[in-house]
Amino acid sequence: MSKPRRKFTAEFKTRVALDALSGEHTLSELASKYGVHPNQVSQWKQQAKEQIAVGFAGKAQKAQQSDEARIKELHAKIGQLTVEKDFLQQAFARI
Repeated sequence: MSKPRRKFTAEFKTRVALDALSGEHTLSELASKYGVHPNQVSQWKQQAKEQIAVGFAGKAQKAQQSDEARIKELHAKIGQLTVEKDFLQQAFARI
């Protein structure tokens, strides 16, 4: 039988990634210390690097992302209202 899949908490992944980013130990040393595969350590390290860049993004970039989300939401609402308007026009035309 195979072993059940292990699940790691975000805190654990963060601790391993920060240790990997510090560069004090090699990936294999960290892997044996935390009991995970070296490839997993390097993946978490890469994910941490990507997320750090997002954390330091300026307010303008965050505002742009929220604006894009708002625009998408408004386009969906316009579509919904157009469908409702057309339905009501057809219903009143029958009366």
